[in-house]
Amino acid sequence: MTSTPSAVERPIDTWLAAHGEGLIALRRNLHAHPELSGEEYATTDLVYERLHLAGLSPVRLTSGTGLVCDIDAGEVAGPIFALRADIDALGMHDEKDVPYRSQVPGVSHACGHDVHTAVMLGAALFFAHHRDELPGRLRMIFQPAEERVPGGALDVLADRALDGVDGMIGFHCDPKLDVGRIGLRAGAITSAADMARIVLTGSGGHTARPEQTVDMVTLAATVITELPRLVAEACGGFDRVRFVFGSVHAGDAANVIPTHCELKASVRTPVPEVWDKLSDIVGRALTDLLDGSGAGFELDYTDGVPPVVNDAAMTELVRTAALGELGADAITPAVQSWGGDDFSWFTREVPATYVRLGVHDVDNGGPRLDLHAGRFDVDERAIDYGVRLAVATATTFFESYEHGAAPGGG
Repeated sequence: MTSTPSAVERPIDTWLAAHGEGLIALRRNLHAHPELSGEEYATTDLVYERLHLAGLSPVRLTSGTGLVCDIDAGEVAGPIFALRADIDALGMHDEKDVPYRSQVPGVSHACGHDVHTAVMLGAALFFAHHRDELPGRLRMIFQPAEERVPGGALDVLADRALDGVDGMIGFHCDPKLDVGRIGLRAGAITSAADMARIVLTGSGGHTARPEQTVDMVTLAATVITELPRLVAEACGGFDRVRFVFGSVHAGDAANVIPTHCELKASVRTPVPEVWDKLSDIVGRALTDLLDGSGAGFELDYTDGVPPVVNDAAMTELVRTAALGELGADAITPAVQSWGGDDFSWFTREVPATYVRLGVHDVDNGGPRLDLHAGRFDVDERAIDYGVRLAVATATTFFESYEHGAAPGGG
């Protein structure tokens, strides 16, 4: 396992020396038995059992999967700090050749949620045996359905599990970072992720006479090339929005102009103010683009998740904890991602920050596979680093309250 800057054997060192291999085994169990969003019954049961055996009282969410568990030293009136892990898997094949490869066809932990769960469960079990180090209340949130829009974070909020929470962090695996490193960023770290479905309609006709009808495929090509540009112009540039088509279907015969065409796109922005009006912007741009074309159209716009906007003070608190626990060399600026994450719903409610956890195995020199890759895997030493940072951050948070410097709200 990892070494820390201090030569003194501390409680976290002793605990991880005894339980670190068990956390790796748990992660491999989860990896071999992944469950889709909203179906995480066995995962919830496993986490529930481990917390219950540690003398804790976890409570399942009313949505049916996921749970919340408070840890404290008894009757305390101090602050509440939350640690969140997402527990669901992706609907894709696991293509690795490892003993813990997914045993569920078409489902895999290719986004690292098994690691998140193992890390936060490790932090919970550590504090379950060191409650005297908690001058406040630690709230563990094992959240379902992160991969399903608009996200299981809303189930957590519906159960009022963030009521009274004064600060919060979550981790996400980052294969762009070597194991032992973390990425921090104040402000937007992910993007809003919406979906747009456009159906174009016309009378159809013969490809020999396209001028006598709505030339559907040509019009679709215009929409594909011009609509992203118009939306970007209305939002202030391509650095503020990405409109990318991923699906197009029109007709089946080479000599028939089809009567309709369906297009599907993702729409992303890291800017909260843009997200608030993005559906209207897309609707106006599409209307203007099709004006005079003779085509009918239908726009089905689905709001996804807002951007994750990290609280500046909470981000600085994690930095302070990481400096003491992992050292300055472990910290690197995180790159703002165009991907989405429903941790964003939490950052809108409480001072919170999302931390990138390095998982690339630099020693073996393997390919740096991206998230959602079929052969995605992690250097499991990341679990040790993650537990240390989660524990150190919670400790730093409570210490800051004891000294009258409440973090958050930046």
